[in-house]
Amino acid sequence: MTGENTGMKILFLHNNYPAQFGAIGHYLASEGWEVSFMTQRAGTKSDVINVTVYRDRDQPKEYDVGHPYLQSTGKAVVTGLSALEVANHLKKKQGYTPDVMVAHSGWGPGLFLKEAWPDTPQVGYFEWYYKGEADDVVFMHGPGRPHFEKARERIRNATIMSELISCDAGLVPTAYQASQFPQIFQPKLRVMHDGVDTESYKPADPGEVTFGDDKFTKGEEILTYVARGMEPYRGFPEFMNALELLQKRRPKLRTIIVGEDRTAYGKALKSGKTYKEDALERLDLDLSRITFTGLLPRNEYRKVIQLSSVHVYFTVPFVLSWSMMEAMSTGCLMLASDTAPVRELIKHGENGYLTNYQDKERLADDLEKLLSTKDDHEHIRKAARETITNNYAARDLYPAKKAFFAEVAAGRQFSRGFV
Repeated sequence: MTGENTGMKILFLHNNYPAQFGAIGHYLASEGWEVSFMTQRAGTKSDVINVTVYRDRDQPKEYDVGHPYLQSTGKAVVTGLSALEVANHLKKKQGYTPDVMVAHSGWGPGLFLKEAWPDTPQVGYFEWYYKGEADDVVFMHGPGRPHFEKARERIRNATIMSELISCDAGLVPTAYQASQFPQIFQPKLRVMHDGVDTESYKPADPGEVTFGDDKFTKGEEILTYVARGMEPYRGFPEFMNALELLQKRRPKLRTIIVGEDRTAYGKALKSGKTYKEDALERLDLDLSRITFTGLLPRNEYRKVIQLSSVHVYFTVPFVLSWSMMEAMSTGCLMLASDTAPVRELIKHGENGYLTNYQDKERLADDLEKLLSTKDDHEHIRKAARETITNNYAARDLYPAKKAFFAEVAAGRQFSRGFV
């Protein structure tokens, strides 16, 4: 490997494409690497990445493990075997062998890669480690879970632990997420975020932004909320409870909510209603001042956060959302949950504000105060953007990640310990 490793071959695996690997894959291709991607997402194409699909099939009966706690493990095994089948085809029929392979852990695509390429170093991408008294569950429900629920959480780590043991090195996006893993494995983990496109997510006037009949311009009093789904894990019910109070206090307030009406994390309501449906039935809201956009293309989503007077991001102690970091990069005035993953980035009164979002009166008060003084926080907005540009910018992290992958491919130990 010479000349800055030009021509190195890297293989990414993720059930969805492009997920966390698409952008770094394009960067590596621009650096002269041969980039391949195995995924379950049929019909995926790329001009610069070689995409191969492994079968997306239902769990066959021979892998039906019976006990409900093992269903996700069984599905991961099937996924891993499907990926292995395609890997063996690439190796035997096309003569392909990567210099390094990177697989998203938990869903199974990387489980059996070493059976195809035993001498190729493997990097596991790890997002979460499940614990009986997990931070997220204790935050929402308190300590002292029934023993059978703790057992269920423990067994959810079966595929994660298998990959953690067999991989040569691990990547974790944030220090908080890494802290969830057992201490014995900490030296194997490298904390390195996926990277934020700070040149795209930057302060700007997007002009008039339209969603159906609703038109918005910068300078209006606009409260923004973004999440993949509308659920307790991202504080959606609490946000809506406070919004009921806030609308009565601020007659000019308009709110834009970006996300799908579904539960992406955690449990759905037993009633069968979505959390959005429940909120709209329970609360006295002026719906003429609330715009639900659904999921948006990135260029439209970026315009929303560029319009924002105050941007809300809430989460239980769990995986941190990209949207919070993109909002900070855009220079949003942030009101975020006072929870561990958020505190890793936001320092109260320095680059944003933290709140106990489970107290709706306090939350409404905090939002009202920021909205009333939204023009007095330019230094906070600037500091939020600097936090991202100085520490999480893709322009810096992509070269660092390239060096990391080359380091693992070469079989060298890295600074945090063994591989």
